[in-house]
Amino acid sequence: MTVEKKARAANGWPMLFVNLALYAATVWMMVQGIIILATAEDAGVAAPIWGPVLLVGSIVLLIVDVIVSCGFFSLQPGQARVLVLFGSYVGTVHDSGFYWANPFYARSLGNPDGAAVAESLSEGVESSTKAAKIAAAAASGLSTKVSLRARTLNGDRLKVNDKMGNPIEIATVVVWHVADTAKALFDVDNYPSFVAMQTETALRHVASIYAYDHMEDDDSSNQSITLRSNIEEVSESLKQELDRRLAPAGVSVDDARLTHLAYAPEIAQAMLRRQQAEAIIAARKKIVEGAVSMVDMALKELSDGGVVEFDEDRKAVMASNLMVVLCGESEAQPVLNTGSLYQ
Repeated sequence: MTVEKKARAANGWPMLFVNLALYAATVWMMVQGIIILATAEDAGVAAPIWGPVLLVGSIVLLIVDVIVSCGFFSLQPGQARVLVLFGSYVGTVHDSGFYWANPFYARSLGNPDGAAVAESLSEGVESSTKAAKIAAAAASGLSTKVSLRARTLNGDRLKVNDKMGNPIEIATVVVWHVADTAKALFDVDNYPSFVAMQTETALRHVASIYAYDHMEDDDSSNQSITLRSNIEEVSESLKQELDRRLAPAGVSVDDARLTHLAYAPEIAQAMLRRQQAEAIIAARKKIVEGAVSMVDMALKELSDGGVVEFDEDRKAVMASNLMVVLCGESEAQPVLNTGSLYQ
């Protein structure tokens, strides 16, 4: 793996003045050479040797000036320039400012296998737009000026299976930045495409190791992590997975969050009915527990206060009536009993 090395470039302002002086000298030499040749031609005499020498020298100096001009570059805060000389990595300049370096340092890194990589990446991709973007990114060369600023990758919605095998739709947004410019440019073909593909792979992996919700999990204690109930834990797990996968590319992940989570359309209605049934059962259980407590309290208060003397049959009837009233969904209809319980 390539290791990033710090490099320094010369201040660009002194070299700018030198370059301007060379351009001025080039113009002066060219003008003087033309004047000498024109004067000799008007006089009808042989031109001095200095005329052609000045013209040839001005052309050579102009070529040198143009080459020297190619060495200027500037860096803004949050940018770095990777210095590559004839295929050899020299170092990386991180400080912002105006600089001059060897004009033969590469400006971009071409991808000789770009067409083959683009074709292989496009195979099996459902969206033609996405395939075109990936192919274009893989085929194009990378600039040696690398942005170190935080970038946001808003992933597409993916259809995956959770831990229990249920199809779900999930999407994520990832905030990342280049931490090692040498690894980003030399250890992977195209690091933006690498980040996009590894993000999709990591998201599929994380979604497959957790259940969508507790009711889908076999853990009876309901303490396991789920995609819906434990957003922070799932996001941290996704971030760690991305850090591990993107480390070879010199990329560091600042944050990773789920932006979309839902059942797939084909099972969404069935799961909604199941959730409603679970909610109804939980509500009924709560109502019954409360009703039993209230019946017990009512019987004790009536017996202890001497209001009514209950035998076992009367207690059973009273408990039955109170349970019907307390647990029923409709309003209770009073019934007047003109006799007694035993008649």
